[in-house]
Amino acid sequence: MRCVIARFPFDLIKSEVEQSMSGVTPEPLVGVAVTIGRRVYPVMQVGEVITRQNRRDFTAGEMRRALTRLGFTCHDTPPVAPAAGTRGAEGALGW
Repeated sequence: MRCVIARFPFDLIKSEVEQSMSGVTPEPLVGVAVTIGRRVYPVMQVGEVITRQNRRDFTAGEMRRALTRLGFTCHDTPPVAPAAGTRGAEGALGW
């Protein structure tokens, strides 16, 4: 499938994206995520690997559209709940 990411055209194939991400360890999830195989990756990490561009050159929306068109499942990551027993900002201020 041909798509434009950061004003550059790419011919992406689902199997090639899966192969490119096969040996990559997923980073902590922030924002939009994509499921590739049995792993969940941030879309920005996937974009950086498959386009070989800096993450500042493209948006999560561009990557989400491209990966969705390829047939991958993209979703928002749930917010991280604070650990039990922490008091948040109160502890940082010493109150």
